[in-house]
Amino acid sequence: MIAGLSMRHSSSGGFPKSRRAARHILAALVALALIGAARPVLAQTAATPSPNAILIAKQIIEIKGIKKLFDPLIRGVVQKVKNQFMQTDFMWAKDLNEVADKLTKEYEPRTSELVDESARIYASYFTEAELRQILAFYQTPVGRKVIADEPKALDQSIANAGVFGDKLSEEIINKFRDEMKKRGHDI
Repeated sequence: MIAGLSMRHSSSGGFPKSRRAARHILAALVALALIGAARPVLAQTAATPSPNAILIAKQIIEIKGIKKLFDPLIRGVVQKVKNQFMQTDFMWAKDLNEVADKLTKEYEPRTSELVDESARIYASYFTEAELRQILAFYQTPVGRKVIADEPKALDQSIANAGVFGDKLSEEIINKFRDEMKKRGHDI
């Protein structure tokens, strides 16, 4: 892909399920990072939203299914830590798996903290009246369609951007080679 300057074309045009799952985990991690990064900025620039605005924002977040993005976060963090301990002694695998299962169940409810914080952040960007309008939109048939189909459109757009990036990468690599050859360098 783009970051790796791959020279292969994607013939399927889509992502395998494991890459899609990785993208969802990455999205959750990015969302978490954005929340953390936004805190100091919001403290300086935005007024504290009212409890009612936060409540409406939370309804918007819930209706849009944002919590689903956060769900893999806890599981991913627990698995990452488990894998680090697994490197210490792979013979502990059974016990580490049991502890990971226990900790995943114990920490999964903490995703509600992310939802609450996201609602507060969301509410800091919109007035209460705007939030009501946004919520009303998402409750309409068109709003529900946006919620259902927008992720698919974004997935296809991201896949298309990957294919575009791969093709562009090849084109740019060839241009570099041509320009360098003119200068006496064969790469």
